Amino acid sequence: MPEVMAFGNILDEVEKLPVDDQDLLREIISKRIVECRRNQIASEIKEARAEYKAGGCRPVSVDDLMKEIAS
Repeated sequence: MPEVMAFGNILDEVEKLPVDDQDLLREIISKRIVECRRNQIASEIKEARAEYKAGGCRPVSVDDLMKEIAS
């Protein structure tokens, strides 16, 4: 099992990097986060489509939807 570093230790190690490397790391992390969120959205869409196909969804008016959200 890989060793997990504490968040503070990671920040300390990043601060030791040259600024250009820190910037590159920021870009890489940002792109990975975007990809992760994209995968989460794709998974939620897949679930929603399966639920719709299985008849788990019904058409509702905006008013009904707002009432359901508010309750």
